[in-house]
Amino acid sequence: MVCVIAACKSVPVAPVVPAAPPAPVIPIDTKVSWILRLEQQRALRDPGTTPPAAPASTTGTAATTAFVPASTPDLVALALDPSVAVRRRALLAIGRVGIRDGIAPLTSALQDPEPDVRGTAAFALGLLGAKEAIAPLTAALADQSPLVRGRASEGLGLIGDASAAPAVARAAGGCAAQLAPIEPDDEALPKSPEIEACRLALFSLVRLRQYDSLAAVALDSQGHPVSRWWPIAFALQRINDRRAVPALLELMNGPGIYTASFAVRGLGTAKDQGSLPAIAALAGRQDADVKLRVAAIRAVGQIGGAPAADALLKIVSDPSAPQNLVVEAVTAMGATGVPKTFPTLVDLFSDAVPTVRAAALAAAAKTDRDSFLVVISALARDPDWSVRAAFATVLGTLPADRVTPAVEDLVADPDARVHAAALTSLAALKAPSLAKFAFAGLEAPDFAERAAAARVTGEAKLEGGVPRLAAAYDRAQTDATEAARTAIVEALAAYGSDEAKTTIRRALSDPEWPVRLAAASALRTLGDAAAEPQRPAPLRQPVEFFGSPAVLHPSYSPHAFIETKRGTIEIELNVVEGALTSQSFMELARAGFFNGIRIHRLVPGFVIQAGDVRGDGEGGPGFTIRDEFSPIPYVRGTVGMALSGPDTGGSQWFITLSPQPHLDGKYAVFGRVVNGWELLDQISQWDVIERVRIWDGVTMR
Repeated sequence: MVCVIAACKSVPVAPVVPAAPPAPVIPIDTKVSWILRLEQQRALRDPGTTPPAAPASTTGTAATTAFVPASTPDLVALALDPSVAVRRRALLAIGRVGIRDGIAPLTSALQDPEPDVRGTAAFALGLLGAKEAIAPLTAALADQSPLVRGRASEGLGLIGDASAAPAVARAAGGCAAQLAPIEPDDEALPKSPEIEACRLALFSLVRLRQYDSLAAVALDSQGHPVSRWWPIAFALQRINDRRAVPALLELMNGPGIYTASFAVRGLGTAKDQGSLPAIAALAGRQDADVKLRVAAIRAVGQIGGAPAADALLKIVSDPSAPQNLVVEAVTAMGATGVPKTFPTLVDLFSDAVPTVRAAALAAAAKTDRDSFLVVISALARDPDWSVRAAFATVLGTLPADRVTPAVEDLVADPDARVHAAALTSLAALKAPSLAKFAFAGLEAPDFAERAAAARVTGEAKLEGGVPRLAAAYDRAQTDATEAARTAIVEALAAYGSDEAKTTIRRALSDPEWPVRLAAASALRTLGDAAAEPQRPAPLRQPVEFFGSPAVLHPSYSPHAFIETKRGTIEIELNVVEGALTSQSFMELARAGFFNGIRIHRLVPGFVIQAGDVRGDGEGGPGFTIRDEFSPIPYVRGTVGMALSGPDTGGSQWFITLSPQPHLDGKYAVFGRVVNGWELLDQISQWDVIERVRIWDGVTMR
């Protein structure tokens, strides 16, 4: 026993060490609320938060990064979360935040084990637009997942460096077999991952502006289109290369409204005289789809010549022609420049529809300038402000010695919405009175007039402009919109003096985020490569809003009902990919903001645009919202947020009338039309939106 005890005494007793407390479990709802908030603040993490450690390795074909839960609001840490959904959403947010510190985590995520996460990382790298992302995205073109390859192609297209085109084309090898069976007008997206990869490669090559690479994907060895599906026609017309004409001719003659329309557009841009008879016949066909007729009318105007003018005159003289087609035909007459159309255009100066009158004035000035100057000398002031604004723009294209007094008169028009166009025309005419009117405009009550005055002051670098612009920036601090301050910052950048930079640097902390962005961009242009807007961006909502059930757990996909005299358009809002944009739209609709306003912009076959209480394209709700870009494509009936620059969304929204891939990843998608399709081609400019109501699954208000 003694021996045993002695032996035991030789073993030290280990001290008791308290166990470390378990890491806090952060609910997914909390993480998602962090993501939404940081994305809106345009920040990767809260100020003062320690960045997470860099991943151990991002090389090879498999991920070696250990996923660890984030314990604080940090997008980079959330991009390493165990939840696939959280990782994907955090990566998209990093792309939307838009700063270079996001390149490393997005590049690392290209090695994530989940294809959906890798694809989101590729798209987000495209949103950053950094050339450092070209190499990792090019490597991702060899990913085993076609979804990832497609998003890598899209990302390279968004960056826009032409050197990536051959690699994108090689990655799209074999697309002919995938695309050949698809019907021309099929716009049901997304399709299979293989087809999506081909579609995204086509659109990427268009953005990269490389015809040879595009032809390698879109055409077979004989130069024929590999498919009649509309993305092929879109790509070939958008690339704007005459070598595509034979393929476009082939695509024009056959089934498919979208395919034929895109082909016709391409032939018009190429000014292909040989196709004029067929296109002119199509423009006049009353039984043809209106979108196809619109494309044909525009192409006829672009190709030009006396036969083109005859075809357009026939449309304008047809009493049964829809108003939108008449406006397009009148505009096309101006494009032809054929003097024989002038008498008809003059007759339209007194048309009952303001849009027709405005188009006729612009076209007549192009077809017979001397006669136009004689006619307008006896022309009475138009009662509609929009026609007077259009007239001011037209005058800016004419001899200064003949029209300057008339433009000066329009600068003092009773309606301030005319002033911006008149100031712009004075600048185009290089009028001696420009400084006088521009400097007066910088002190005008109307923010849009001040914005226009700032632009012309900067473009002309008017002597004494810098102190006046600086004073105008101070006055604009009380504006309900940032438009004037943004224009002033950009005008000061044109001067580039130290005095100008002083005000620009102040704008880095402007109350509105778009002004901060403009200031940073201006300073970088002037040589300050490190210039950045002050972050975080200001929030409109309290922090608690981002974790509210209305944002995180809507019980129903809300629907908006746009009521017009022609009928009701029903829109399903996207509260997932466009969460905050949808919330803002619903807030405005329920407040009655959209009731009684007009469709201020309509481009047949392209978009319907509304949401501007002024009607001149400058109106907004008194605040801006952040861009929520997503991979959702723009097809017919997609609802997007209109912009005048990065993060300048507000109340103006649009509905696309046909597929518009060039908008993909450039404008936030927050809804889609689900009923009232037939109205999309019937709406005309200046139609009134009688009311917008929101159905949230419980109430309609």
